[in-house]
Amino acid sequence: MGTYSFGKLEIDPARNPGVLDTATWDRDSAISLVFQEDDRFWHRLQALAGKNQESPLSGNYLTVYPASHAPDQGADVFLGSLPDGQHLFVRIGPMQGSSKLGYPMATKPLPGGQNLSLYPTDMEVLETYLMELNPEKAPRALGSTPRLGVGDRHTVLVWPAAIRAMEEGMFAANAIQNSLRELNLLDDLKEGKAPHENYLFSFGTIAEGHTGSTFEGLLHAGILAILKDPSFPKYGADADHIQVKRGPEGLKRAKKVMRAARYYTFFTVDVSDILGYSALLDSSSGMGWEYLTQQIPDEGERRDVLLYHKRTRTIGGRKYAFSEEEIGRLVGKYWKALDALEQLSAHLKSLKGNQPFDLELSIDENPPEVSTCNCITRPEEVVFLAIEIERRGLPVTHLAPNFGVEKSTDYRCPDGLSGLEHRVKVISDIASLYNLMLDCHSGDDLSKDTRKVFGRATRGRINFKISPMLQLIFAETLYDVQRERFLEWWEDVYNFVKGEAQKGSSFAKECLEELAKDPTPHPAKKLFHYYCFVSVGRRDPQNRFVLRDKLYDVSPVCRKEYTERLKRWFLEIAHDLYDL
Repeated sequence: MGTYSFGKLEIDPARNPGVLDTATWDRDSAISLVFQEDDRFWHRLQALAGKNQESPLSGNYLTVYPASHAPDQGADVFLGSLPDGQHLFVRIGPMQGSSKLGYPMATKPLPGGQNLSLYPTDMEVLETYLMELNPEKAPRALGSTPRLGVGDRHTVLVWPAAIRAMEEGMFAANAIQNSLRELNLLDDLKEGKAPHENYLFSFGTIAEGHTGSTFEGLLHAGILAILKDPSFPKYGADADHIQVKRGPEGLKRAKKVMRAARYYTFFTVDVSDILGYSALLDSSSGMGWEYLTQQIPDEGERRDVLLYHKRTRTIGGRKYAFSEEEIGRLVGKYWKALDALEQLSAHLKSLKGNQPFDLELSIDENPPEVSTCNCITRPEEVVFLAIEIERRGLPVTHLAPNFGVEKSTDYRCPDGLSGLEHRVKVISDIASLYNLMLDCHSGDDLSKDTRKVFGRATRGRINFKISPMLQLIFAETLYDVQRERFLEWWEDVYNFVKGEAQKGSSFAKECLEELAKDPTPHPAKKLFHYYCFVSVGRRDPQNRFVLRDKLYDVSPVCRKEYTERLKRWFLEIAHDLYDL
C-alpha cells in the first residue's frame, strides 16, 4: 500500500475506495505477486469451477472469489485480490484459444497444458466481463420493479449490509447510487479542479463531491463488491440528481456528467432548477396564452399541443379535461424542462446504444423562495407530464413528483398523513396507467407511519431513495465502537462550521450557540448532524483528501457493527414499504 499519483490527484487507492475506475493501479506489482503462487494453488483454483463454493480461496498472495467465476470459451475466469488492495481477473484455460476479455496484460504456462492469463479490472474490461461472461452479476435496468435507492455515502462500508438485507428481505435495490452533489468526475479530480460550490441561504457553503467518490469509481467499487459476494442480488446503479441548472452551461454540464456515468443503468435528471413555478402560482387571469406563445412560438406546433392535451381522459374514475388556460400554465411551468429532458434522453441513447436504461424525471425539489407545501405536484400536473412524455416518445420510466417531503423532518404539510395518502394514491394510479413508477427522494427522515403511507398508497410500487442516514448511522457506530476516529471527524466538522459562521451563516452560528450550552462531542448535536458530510471528500490546496482515508480505515469490529445496524434499518424500511 502507498500513495500514487493520477494526474494531479495523489491518493492511496486501497484506503480511498470509490475514486478510481480501476482496481489495478500498479500492474507490474500485481503480476509479480500473482506469478509467485505455486502450482498447487492453481490446481485448487481450477477445481472450484462449478462447485458453488462460497468462501474465498487464498494462496500466499492472491485471494480468489468463487462467486465471480465465469466460463470463457473453454476457460475459467475469476476475480482476485492482493494484499495491497489491488484486484485483477485471472483466467485459466487451454494454451490455445482466445478470451472475450481481449489481450491479457501477462500470461504464464501451467502444468497440464494450461495457461494462466491476467487481466486488469479497468472499467472497459469489467464491462466486457459483465456483458459477455457474467451478465447475471451485472447491474441492470429494473423498469417497474419496486426497489430501495441506497445512497452510498460510504461505498464499500455500505454494500455488505445492503447485499445481506436484499437477500434476507427479498427486495431489489439501486444498490449503487449517489448524486452529482455528492460525487466528483474522475477527470476533474485528476486535473485538480476545485469543486463546484453552492450556497444555501442561512446554511452556508456546500461543495459538490463531498463524499470524495466519483461517478466512475463508485460504480466500479460497487460491482466488485457484488462480484465477491456469493448471492445474486437484483440491483441497478443510479446516477442520481443529474441537475440541469439555469443558463447556457446547464445542459452542457449535465451531458458531461452522463458521459462519466455512462455505465450506470438508472439516470435521474433533476430539472427542478429550470421549472417555471410562477406559471402555476401566479393568480393573474389570462396568463395561459402568454405562456403558450412564449414557450411554443410556432403556431402549428402550438395548435397540435393544445388539441392533444384538450382530450378528456378518465383515470381512476376521475375525468381530466384541460382548458386552454390550464394547458398554457402547465406549458409555462414544464416546457423548458421537457425540452431539456428530450435532449438529454437522446444523448443517453447515443452513449448507451442498445443497452436498456431507466430514466427518471425528477421535479421533487423547490427553490428557497417557494415553500415545499406550496409547490406540491398536483394530480393534474402528473397527467400533463405523463401525456407529454408519451406524446414525445421519451424513454422515461420513473417520475419523482414533489410529494411535500423535506430533508431532516417528517411530513408536515397541512393536509396531514391522510391527505398525503389520498394524493399519492391518485398520483400512483395515474403513473401506473402510463407505465411510470413513482420515486420518493429524501426518505431518511420520514417516520414509520409516513413510510407505510407511501407503501399503502402505491401498493408497494415505488422507488424509495435514502442517503444521509447511512452516514449518520456510521457516525453513531464510530462514536460507540471507535471513539477516537469519531473525535477526529468531529474536530474537522467543528472547524468547518466555525469558518461558515465567520462568513455569516446564521445556521452555523445557531449550531455553535447550541454547542456552547453543552460542548460534549456527539453525533446527535446539531452541528455534526447537519454538517458531518463536509469532511469526507474535502481536499487541501495540494488536491489531497484531508480526512477520507481515516474514515475508511476503521476496525473490523466497527465494520461488523455498522453492517448489522445498517442491515436492520434497510429491512425495517423495506418492510414498511413492501410487506403490505
